[in-house]
Amino acid sequence: MTLQIVILAAGMGSRLGRSLPKPLTELADGRTIMQQQHDNIRAAFGRDARIMTVVGYRAETIVEAFPEVDYVYNDRYDQTNTSKSLLRALKATGKGGVLWMNGDVVFDPRVLGRAIAHIERGQSFVTVNTAKVSDEEVKYTVTPDGYIDELSKVVVGGIGEAVGINFISAEDKRTLIAHLGRVDDQDYFERGLEKAIAENGLRIEPLDISDLYAVEVDFAEDLERANQFV
Repeated sequence: MTLQIVILAAGMGSRLGRSLPKPLTELADGRTIMQQQHDNIRAAFGRDARIMTVVGYRAETIVEAFPEVDYVYNDRYDQTNTSKSLLRALKATGKGGVLWMNGDVVFDPRVLGRAIAHIERGQSFVTVNTAKVSDEEVKYTVTPDGYIDELSKVVVGGIGEAVGINFISAEDKRTLIAHLGRVDDQDYFERGLEKAIAENGLRIEPLDISDLYAVEVDFAEDLERANQFV
């Protein structure tokens, strides 16, 4: 399978209170968050999987740790959010579909295995967890036919949380790029997806991984929870 994988790792991650970029945070098993992501990607897609990482804050530390992958630099990492980091990556990945993830997600290796069928048939998706719905997380609702409708932190009546691992098909990619270019600098990439759904009718499936672990590490308590799994 020829697939481009993107890891968004440009942010400062100040909420975790570490000097290094958050993806370089060490887990209980001795790996960094980003190393476990690389391991999971290789396990699902093989040693030759194409990984591109968007860097910004202390970029050299990530490049030094993972010199074998491709990089895109967001020189406005301190002024923009994930919408603009993803935009830079999508523009640099050619015409094919792209699987992307936030650089702070610790997740079960089986998540990517579950995603393969969707990727092979070109179905754009957002991975979701329906087991909990926290106010501070990105939440979602669905249309009557089961596709993503609303997708943001301010969704009312959300039926689950977005996990931070997503896929945009080759067919849908140009539309998402256009909307990522129009949203505000401080918007998350989910705003671009939400606009593409509302204005262009993009059909994004929720891929339920509620039975598998996936933790976005924003705070120390998130890191403690992630360490219970690895």
